[in-house]
Parts: sequence; C-alpha cells; structure tokens
Amino acid sequence: MTIISRRAALAGFAGLALANAPLRLSAATTLRVGYQKYGSLVLLKSRGLLEKKLAPLGVAVAWSEFPAGPQMLEALNAGAIHVGQAGEAPPIFAQAASPDFAYLASEPASPAGEAILVPKDSPLRSLAELKGKTVGLNKGSNVHFLLVRALESAGVAYGDIKPAFLPPADARAAFEKGAIDAWAIWDPFFAAAESAIGARPLATAQGLAPNYQFLLGSRAFAQANPAAIDALVAAVNETTEWTHSDTDAAAAALAPSTGIPAPVLKIALKRQNFGAGPLGAQTIADQQAIADAFFKLSLLPKAIVVADATLKPRA
Repeated sequence: MTIISRRAALAGFAGLALANAPLRLSAATTLRVGYQKYGSLVLLKSRGLLEKKLAPLGVAVAWSEFPAGPQMLEALNAGAIHVGQAGEAPPIFAQAASPDFAYLASEPASPAGEAILVPKDSPLRSLAELKGKTVGLNKGSNVHFLLVRALESAGVAYGDIKPAFLPPADARAAFEKGAIDAWAIWDPFFAAAESAIGARPLATAQGLAPNYQFLLGSRAFAQANPAAIDALVAAVNETTEWTHSDTDAAAAALAPSTGIPAPVLKIALKRQNFGAGPLGAQTIADQQAIADAFFKLSLLPKAIVVADATLKPRA
C-alpha cells in the first residue's frame, strides 16, 4: 500500500488558500461530516479521533450517513454538511452543479479496487467479447468511466454494449440470476462477489482508470475554517496509517456497517492505497479526463474545468 506521510500532507496544505484564513470557525461551532458505510471516514467516526483534534478549537462534530457519494454531495451543495468523502465521479457532477464545491484533498489511486466481473463459469475471456453483451453498472460512477476505457482499449464502441444501470445491490442480484453478462463494480462489493459467488475479473482498472478517493467540501467554508480542515486531514491520515498497520482491526471495525465479513473486507482494504494530501497535477488531469468522457457521453449538463474546483495558493 502507498501511504502519504501525515506531516508531509499537512505541510503541503500550508501553501493552499486555507493558509491565510482565520484559525477558528467563523460562523459555526460544529463541523458537519458526511460519510458512507465503507471508507476512511466511517473508521474515523468509530475511533473518535476527529472530535479529539477539534476539541481544542471548541468545535464539535456532527456525523451524517449517506448511501452513496452522489447523495452526499447533493447534501454538501445544499449546505446540509460541510465536508465528505467520495470517489472520482460524484465530485465531477457536484462541480457542475455548484461553483462553491471544492476538492480538499485526494487519496492515492487504487486501480486494483474496481473491476469488470463475469460469473465464474462465463465463456467470456476478453474485453473484446463484451460486444453485444449486457453490462451492469452504477450510472455516472467511477466504474462507468472504467467501462468506457476498457471498451476503448479493446476496440469496442460504447454503443456496441447494452448498459444496465443498476445500484450495487440490484446489480449483484441481476448478476447472480444471469440477467446481465458482466458487472462493473468497486470494492468492497467486488471482493464480496469474488468471495461469495466466485465472480471472475475480466479486467481490473489497472492500466485503465485510477480510482481515487477525495475529501470534498464547500470552498467558502474551507477558506474560512482552515484549522478545522487541517484537523480533518490529520485525523484521516492517522486513521489510514492505523488501517495499514492493523488491517485486521480495521476490517473488523467495518464489518458491522457494511454487512460484509471481516476477511472479505481485509481483501478490499489491502487493494486500497491510503493517505490524504493536496491534489497534484496528475490527479487533476486524471479527473479532467473523466469529466471530459462524461460530457462526451452526455452525462454532464456542461463541460467543466476540474482545476477550477481546487484550492489554490495565495500570493
């Protein structure tokens, strides 16, 4: 696994626009955090570390659970939460919907954590054989981009497959019934399908798509409250260092919220690269490629410039 040093990450944040802003919360005494059932934020919540880091600032934490990234970022843009975490695709749609949306930090790419699966007894052995087949996926998600890139790499036009837009639970059911020929999915659902039903990866995202995770928030809130954001990044990095050093404990902590057995979660966690830091040029370029692909597919209402949603250094 790749881990960005917590100290290095926080040093990188010193040059951001947050640096010259006030050191305390200007309008609130509570940091409202959105999280999902799987990921570093739910682990952070279980450990109580963010509360400890914010206590000297007189700031409390309010946690709100969301079923997925798109719903979380809708709440972010509506002002219901201040910060959250999601993969590559939801931020692109959030930026198209709000000029206040901002990337706060990124975690390293984890391409081994998403794949295009086929049943264990499927005759399909190559991406090229997806032509004319039905592929289940979550519309507008990270794996939507993975599917586009995978088809391109095999010389198959996107219009030559039959997409079946299904959330993970419905896609898993359709996959098991044979209603779809392949399934584009991410961890921990990927690991669970491998373990429980012997699903076989036709291809992972290795060499095709990065599969990043991001800390995201309101630009106005982040610029006004740098100490709260720095505390969040520091807490995430301490939590992910713990996850890396004690994957068994992290998997056990995640099992109740996900309903997935800890040994399966351990497989998923070992495919995840951890550590939050500022967005680099390559990360921004990779996000722009996804945004451009989604706009070309008419999934975005307008073209966006990802760099516009990043926090920039002040002179």
